[in-house]
Amino acid sequence: MIPVRIETPYGNIDLDLDDVHAPITTANFLNLIDNNTLEGADFYRIVISSQTYGELPTIDVIQGGIGWTRCKDVPPIAHEPTTLTGLRHIDGTISMGRTAEFGASSEFFICIGEQRKLDAGVIEGPGAAGFSAFGQVTSGMDVVKTIQQLPTLHESPTGEERFNDQFLIEAVPLKVRRL
Repeated sequence: MIPVRIETPYGNIDLDLDDVHAPITTANFLNLIDNNTLEGADFYRIVISSQTYGELPTIDVIQGGIGWTRCKDVPPIAHEPTTLTGLRHIDGTISMGRTAEFGASSEFFICIGEQRKLDAGVIEGPGAAGFSAFGQVTSGMDVVKTIQQLPTLHESPTGEERFNDQFLIEAVPLKVRRL
């Protein structure tokens, strides 16, 4: 396990990254830290399970990184599904966000409560590959929950209705470092 800290104005979130079970994803995240790719990163999106998203599963997470535009400049990594790593999306899991178009690169999220719908093979369709869990919050879940309750924009800045009420009115700046 490799300890890292996410510093925010609301407090710190300490994590242990699992380089044994998720070596590719952990190495990518550490590379983002070491190369200052996460400079200027923030938590910018929250998802609350009480919201509905059409065909998307309802989940509880906060998402951070350098943003959907800048992340396209970061080379994607190989996907490490939970069926390969044995890790699961439980309370406090950190996982890489991904898109079918670009794969996982710099965007990440932290689960609030068990989010098994994000594990590989649990749902059908575009989300069946799941996401790459690679670590666990060791302290600071109160900070994660505080961020998830911050006010959001009613209309998504992406223009996609399915993301309405998910983008924070004011993104939460973050700094990630190794401990």
